[in-house]
Amino acid sequence: MSQVSSKPATAQHLRDLARLRRVRDRIDREYAQPLDVEALARGAHMSAGHLSREFRRAYGESPYGYLMTRRIERAMALLRRGDLSVTEVCFAVGCSSLGTFSTRFTELVGVPPSVYRRQAARTTAGMPSCVAKQVTRPVRNREAPAPSRA
Repeated sequence: MSQVSSKPATAQHLRDLARLRRVRDRIDREYAQPLDVEALARGAHMSAGHLSREFRRAYGESPYGYLMTRRIERAMALLRRGDLSVTEVCFAVGCSSLGTFSTRFTELVGVPPSVYRRQAARTTAGMPSCVAKQVTRPVRNREAPAPSRA
């Protein structure tokens, strides 16, 4: 490939990466808002298909998967606090379906939200919140290992 033809492709790739960072930053900021791939793509001036492909290539997961991971991380923090019900947490993090929220939470964390809430209260008692966040971070890009049954 000649040097001349690769410069425009490289410039376009860098512009796409900057757009993808803005999409990721928007998800991080607005995770509790109704977000879908089409709206994210419009904001980045990309098609939904192109955004999904490039986001997965850059970050290893789909925009929706990344959004749900952010929501579950925030839900874990709210559940550790213990003052909200699972349903309240579900809606507070931007999920509109308790069933979908519970299913995704269980996939990422390995236990249902209600079980996590009970366990987290014991596990993180006395632990600084910044440490608790790192220790209890959900598994990304793969499902949580199944709990061992003894």
